[in-house]
Amino acid sequence: MGVTDAPWCGHCKALAPEYAKAAGQLLEEKSDIQLAKVDATEETELAEKNEIKGYPTLKFYRKGKAMEYNDLANCDTCAGGRTAEEIIRWLKKKTGPPAKDINSVDEAKELIDSGEVVIMGYFKNKESDKAKIYLEIAADNDEFPFGITSEDNVLNEHEAKDGHVILYKKFDEGKNKYTEEVTKEALSQFIKANSLPVVVDFNHQSAQKIFGGDIKSHNLLFLSKSNPSYKEYLDTFTKVARDFRGKVLFVTIDTDEEDHERIVEFFGLKKEDIPDLRLIRLQDEMTKYRPSKAGDLSEKAIRDFVNGVLDGSIKPHLLSQDLPEDWDKHPVKVLVSTNFDEVVFDKSKDVLVEFCK
Repeated sequence: MGVTDAPWCGHCKALAPEYAKAAGQLLEEKSDIQLAKVDATEETELAEKNEIKGYPTLKFYRKGKAMEYNDLANCDTCAGGRTAEEIIRWLKKKTGPPAKDINSVDEAKELIDSGEVVIMGYFKNKESDKAKIYLEIAADNDEFPFGITSEDNVLNEHEAKDGHVILYKKFDEGKNKYTEEVTKEALSQFIKANSLPVVVDFNHQSAQKIFGGDIKSHNLLFLSKSNPSYKEYLDTFTKVARDFRGKVLFVTIDTDEEDHERIVEFFGLKKEDIPDLRLIRLQDEMTKYRPSKAGDLSEKAIRDFVNGVLDGSIKPHLLSQDLPEDWDKHPVKVLVSTNFDEVVFDKSKDVLVEFCK
């Protein structure tokens, strides 16, 4: 695997220590996988030959054929795939079986302890149709390590039956067991819904999982971690989040973080507005929603807000300038979204409007 970088690039500098760490770990494991590095500012011809369009670019060469790793150069906020652990996991998934064959309780424990999220499939017959569906899902998923076992002692140790899939995680309830009929759609949805915390704290590490995931509706809680009622607010937010799991992603944004000031401004919030909620839906473009009553973080208010967006009774919110107190005190009136319809569509008057920047 090779990385093409430029010494002046901030993304390259951030990736470099993790890439070196991954190389060192693979060397310790005596892996056949080798990591290499190309300085594209020196090797311009080589970079052009390999169609390098941004920095850093990671490419995996297997039997002489190049495979793209990730679009790291065009992602300002994401951190997915940039850690040593993620790089190694991706490489092992591409060079080995989709799921590790587990033959003992100790091997199962070692795999389960190896990652933040680990998926284990328990199948008496690894050639069965349901086992093949599981392995197909594992092959398509580069994010998490997968294991598969048919050993009775491993099934008994984990209280699993034939066809069960258990998702182990180092947060929330610790594990989730899938016991329904094994279909690709249902099992994939189970993994997507349970592999993220019920409430995700927004940061550089989680941004890619939040915005790059399959759940496109995000309920955002803007809240200062120094707020005396922080835990109370978070507990209520988490309680509601459980009921929307797999449908709406609940995210907390710490407004004490300097890096988050731009996000707060983007949603038109001011310091005096916090704590408050905003919901976004990421379809062709981002659509924003806000509660009808600002600052109400009761369980009922949060639940009604999310349901209102989902059922369409709450309409998208467009950012608007605050209505000045003296908007009608001068010959030329000031219009914003809150008074526009009332003034412009008043049938008793003719209104000429100048739209300006």
